Amino acid sequence: MLEGAAVRPRQVNKGVDILLEGDRPPECTVLLEGYAGRYNLLRNGKRQITALHLPGDFVDLDSFLVKRMDHAAMAITPCTVGVISHDTLREISENHPHLARLLWLTTLVDGAINRRWLVAMGRRSALEHTAYLLCELFVRLEAVGLVTEDSFKLPLTQAELGDALGLSNVHVNRIIQELRTEGLITWRGETLTVEDRRLLQQLAEFDPSFLCLDREPR
Repeated sequence: MLEGAAVRPRQVNKGVDILLEGDRPPECTVLLEGYAGRYNLLRNGKRQITALHLPGDFVDLDSFLVKRMDHAAMAITPCTVGVISHDTLREISENHPHLARLLWLTTLVDGAINRRWLVAMGRRSALEHTAYLLCELFVRLEAVGLVTEDSFKLPLTQAELGDALGLSNVHVNRIIQELRTEGLITWRGETLTVEDRRLLQQLAEFDPSFLCLDREPR
């Protein structure tokens, strides 16, 4: 049903906005390939990335109900996206209740991720916070078959990683070097390898249950 509903796949270049704060989109965007980021800008031009979107994610499913966007979203890498009109989503929600519940679940998982980010930013050390984000990305990418032998693509610059973590470039560089020195990760080019998953999760106090990946009735 969703595959048939997603129409007009298009390419979005790296750095281009998929939607802007204040937009009232008539459709929802599904990320098919690439990485995207939800963000807000302050008056001084500083940016806070508030979510990272991976292949298979809706970028703006909330626009179906909230209408006016309170954030923007941009392509962090070159992306392929598809769109599903709000009219189609309305038909799905009225005639396919199980699928409607699963779409609802995706918004609940988005909220759970956001709460974990808030806790990490407010109460974890920079090292623990970074480890937590890497653990989350690993599990989410693994769920859609994009982890190979404990390695995955991490095409973020240190500036973009800093915008997601609320850290300066210098601080991000220091943290990445510390994770490397401890033997927890290697990061070469765009490929990050988790060398010791158990210790990285232990450092981050990471429990993936909030991602609701278990197969069970909904």
